[in-house]
Amino acid sequence: MELRQLEYFVAVAEERNFTRAAERVHISQSGVSAQIRQLERELGAELFDRSARTATLTAAGKAALDHARAALAAAAAVRQTVGEVTGVLRGRLVVGMVVGCTVTPLFEALSAFHRAHPGVEMSLLEDSSDRLVEAVRLGTLDVALVGTAAAPEGLESLTVISERLVALVPESHALAARRRLALRDIVDHPIVCMPPGTGLRAVFDGACAARDLRPRIALQAGAADAVADLAARGLGVGVLSESMAARHRDRLVVHTVDDVETPALLALVWRKGRSPAVRALLTQCGRAFGLPVGPV
Repeated sequence: MELRQLEYFVAVAEERNFTRAAERVHISQSGVSAQIRQLERELGAELFDRSARTATLTAAGKAALDHARAALAAAAAVRQTVGEVTGVLRGRLVVGMVVGCTVTPLFEALSAFHRAHPGVEMSLLEDSSDRLVEAVRLGTLDVALVGTAAAPEGLESLTVISERLVALVPESHALAARRRLALRDIVDHPIVCMPPGTGLRAVFDGACAARDLRPRIALQAGAADAVADLAARGLGVGVLSESMAARHRDRLVVHTVDDVETPALLALVWRKGRSPAVRALLTQCGRAFGLPVGPV
């Protein structure tokens, strides 16, 4: 029995899908399947029911899952303890990033961390903010940069950007000449925004619900540039944050939504009891974003 087999087993159990598990551990689906089969032969029992589209744990799989997680945690603790004693960080760091992220300081922090700690294997995964937060809670991600309406419960967090919502329209749009815009003005028109599961959408949906407004979401896109491009073509009023909209002011009129004061947050999140590698990465992130991270 090898640690990598346990890692693949846990990945399939949590993703409930061999393809997604293979993407998560960065090997082919056939490689994951072969290693799981080998583990099942060694244990003398099938761990997954493969008869449906989702991979469901058998009774043996359910019994093994907690022990597999504990074994992986123990191996990580060994690496962490030795790293703390020797001052040389090794192991693996899995970082999450919200889809469509183009926040340069994060990339600068990752680069600085890699130069300072070449013994740490680093992975970067994209997903929706909600899924990233859940992955951090489960321990499958070490730290993630997410969009959120509020700091996630049960996790440590550092807000790196806090901004108001803005509306984007072409100069020919009826709202372009308005000096002030309220949320009710915007939802009278079709909306182009980010999909559910993103922090920006959570702020927008929450503001609409608080005012009993029911916006018509015409189009959704996971990248800020796509939202702006669709708005520029007259397909709806774009809804973004201030920094997301800044690069599009040459072709779109950008209005702050005056009566929505709840900011959209971009935050780093991690679990309590951070490892030396996470502490080191957070230090680099603090420097890159110009923010304090606290004692490391």
